Amino acid sequence: MAWRAWLRIAGAAAVLGVLIGIPVPADPKFRLCPFYWLTGRPCPLCGLTRGLFALAKGDWSAAVHFNALTPLALVMILSLFWNRPWRGRLWTAGMVAFLFYGICRAALA
Repeated sequence: MAWRAWLRIAGAAAVLGVLIGIPVPADPKFRLCPFYWLTGRPCPLCGLTRGLFALAKGDWSAAVHFNALTPLALVMILSLFWNRPWRGRLWTAGMVAFLFYGICRAALA
């Protein structure tokens, strides 16, 4: 049973290691978001990848600038490595937050 805990810790550390180790440009030349391609407006997830990389490097202001829900997304991703009863509630609340954020972001952009 103890090896499973170490495996989870190693998985979380690997995710953080990748986020810390790979440099990502602040202004990409090519956007991958099809919603942005079609509408010219940011979707709820636009900037999240750049925000996660910035947050892992400790640059909170840049992370929140890219996507305001980046800290929530990081907690949601890391929660996948632990099987706790609160994980489902976290993901439900997170999805609702992203939905609301996306509606506001698309309407105000």
